[in-house]
Amino acid sequence: MTTTESTTASSTAPVADARALGLAHYAARGVLLHVLARHGMTFPQQVALRAAVTANTPRTPEDLVTQVRHSLKEDPADIRATLDELLAKQLLTADGGHIRPTDAGRELLAAVGAETAPVTARVWGGIPAEDLAAAGRVLTLVTERANTELAALTRGADTTGACPP
Repeated sequence: MTTTESTTASSTAPVADARALGLAHYAARGVLLHVLARHGMTFPQQVALRAAVTANTPRTPEDLVTQVRHSLKEDPADIRATLDELLAKQLLTADGGHIRPTDAGRELLAAVGAETAPVTARVWGGIPAEDLAAAGRVLTLVTERANTELAALTRGADTTGACPP
């Protein structure tokens, strides 16, 4: 009996799974949290501020709550508290029924981006484009499926009146 040597990268490379995804997420988030801490900012505050800064038009508080909830899967009351913190820090401002980022909010987000950019380049640099494309497809599919599962789990359990993420 003869055997053929068939060692491939696929047989030795770790398989993507929930644990690998979680470890990658928390490693990258750890870098961001380190930078945010230097600016006296939390992760939820950064997500909410980014949502306000990148919006094409001013958002209502409830629009921002919905958008941040979709990203973070947090309780709407906690997200409203985060928006209040950003308003108190004058990173957001209330304008009628809308919330707008202030210049200070835009500048803070830009500073965080500038500080994390070199680290991001080192982390993602050198990964072949085809690998990034494949990972992007897989992560998009996992996100969609997990959001569907979460919606099914929370259907009927949400008493806030908001739609599940």
